[in-house]
Amino acid sequence: MPLTPEDQLRVEGAEREAQAGGSAKLLSKNTSESQKLGPFSVACTVWNRCIGSGIFVAPAIVLKATNSPGVSLLLWALGAFVGLCGLLVWLELGLSIPRFRVPRVGHDLNDNDDGIFTNVPRSGGEKNYLEHIYHSPQFRTTCIYGFIFVVFGNLCGNAIAWGMYVLQAAGMDDNAHLSRGLAVVALSVACALHAGWRQGGIVVNNVLAVIKVCILLAIIAIGFASAAGASFGNDSRERRYSVISAEETNFNVHKSFSNAQADFASYANALIFTVYSFGGFHQPFYVMSEVSQPKKKFAKSVSVAMICIVVLFMLANVSYLCVVTNDGDLDAEVDMATVFFRKVFGNETAPRVMSGIIALSIFGNIVIMTFTASRVKQEIAKEGVLPFSRFFSMDVSTPVAWAWRKLRPSKASGKDAWLEQSPAPALFLHWLFTMLLIAATSSLAPAVAYQVLVSIYCYTLVLMAGLFVAGGLLYLRWVKGKEWTENNGFRPWGGPTAAIIYSATCMFLLFATFVPPSAKSPFSEANRGYNWYVAPTVGISSAVTGYIYYLVFAKVIPRLRQQVLVVERDPLIVRQGGKPNGEWVQDLETIDFWWSARDPKSTV
Repeated sequence: MPLTPEDQLRVEGAEREAQAGGSAKLLSKNTSESQKLGPFSVACTVWNRCIGSGIFVAPAIVLKATNSPGVSLLLWALGAFVGLCGLLVWLELGLSIPRFRVPRVGHDLNDNDDGIFTNVPRSGGEKNYLEHIYHSPQFRTTCIYGFIFVVFGNLCGNAIAWGMYVLQAAGMDDNAHLSRGLAVVALSVACALHAGWRQGGIVVNNVLAVIKVCILLAIIAIGFASAAGASFGNDSRERRYSVISAEETNFNVHKSFSNAQADFASYANALIFTVYSFGGFHQPFYVMSEVSQPKKKFAKSVSVAMICIVVLFMLANVSYLCVVTNDGDLDAEVDMATVFFRKVFGNETAPRVMSGIIALSIFGNIVIMTFTASRVKQEIAKEGVLPFSRFFSMDVSTPVAWAWRKLRPSKASGKDAWLEQSPAPALFLHWLFTMLLIAATSSLAPAVAYQVLVSIYCYTLVLMAGLFVAGGLLYLRWVKGKEWTENNGFRPWGGPTAAIIYSATCMFLLFATFVPPSAKSPFSEANRGYNWYVAPTVGISSAVTGYIYYLVFAKVIPRLRQQVLVVERDPLIVRQGGKPNGEWVQDLETIDFWWSARDPKSTV
């Protein structure tokens, strides 16, 4: 990254200090300017995470839960609105936290000038926001959130579903062992890709995101064309009847709401599915240190990406309803897209093609979640709360970067010659827990394991985290008042409205999951294969376990050792692009943790 002369001196000094003989400090250097994520790559992280199995599977679940096309569309619209509110909450916090002291132009922090405080976006997402809001006592928030994210912050459930859809696309019978074996392959390939070639992982993510957007556009076009009379080579009586029946029942105001379900739990769980489907906006916040010009371009690119997702998802649902009805069409099917393709094309090849498309979409999910979640786990390790924290905090030069330097040494020189890095140890940690969760759910059928793991992820990292983040933002606005609103890096439309709506929705859904569904509900034990209380029980238990982990780590161990853990994270903030008016970004960070003698009078 080009630097101003003053910043260059500060960077060189920090590097010399960290690399000096006898120094125990860990040097973590940020991604070079040429390798940072631009606006398009940021948008692709949102698209690749949102467009997974959800938009192909969830519409059928929501429709069966409500038994009403009209109500199902309203729930999708409500889920989209809640997702946009969540995005505004994350933008306000992500562009405002943390704040660092930086030198004034022409001064150094070592001079008598005290510098100024400014917002510098940092990787970690809600980890940073929760630590800032609930900062006391030390380590408590990091331990609770860290435990939940390290264990459940992955998509092993989606990987199991990927294995199932691969088998369906190949025309093979369901095989639990083979599905899980394929899940292991998908997760391992994603981790190896990001560990071996960071830039290659980003390219794969972007390509898959564009392909998936095109697939949704094709589905939308096919559904609308079918409603307009296009036959797509299938002029059967069954197809014509399906289109006519869909028009009469799905888009007739008097009929589309007439047989709506009267089960509260079904509506609550259906809303959770829609909110979860729009939850991909979290992903770019996990890697904000690796985004180019985050203050200037990040909010626009993420907002545009989410608006595109809202439009695509709503149109896709309407497109499905142009062909598929709830009168027996979905009784034996898991996903809406397979029924849609069978109705439109009238053969058994089309559903297999759709299974392949869903598998491709799920693999895109796995690729982007592996990239972003490993960064969060690395940030958790940098707080010193994990066993072998120093190891999991490390960045490692990728094999492709080493090979490139050997083959083309002339291209690997200059100011931007720092070798491409990847958080390989954190990727190993991520891979390890995906394997453990696959093993832990091995006694369940693959379809049941998928639903259990996705439900737990949604309860813990979407609803629980969402409540405490949005509620914490309201707390900041109430306690700090003008101090917060005048210094925050993003001012959302409507002030605190988005935070109120998002926190209220998360709180409602957290409690609503404890209401048992009716026997006929698609969320009943008979239909899902597991009890309704599993996800909330595991979710709350994981938070309690995280708190117990904190008590052992921060209370019991220091008393036994008669020492306290000291964590020192010293980020170096520079002007991006070497311009005096460039925005402040983090160039590198030195991390150190050690056990220091404990004060006998301390209560810690």
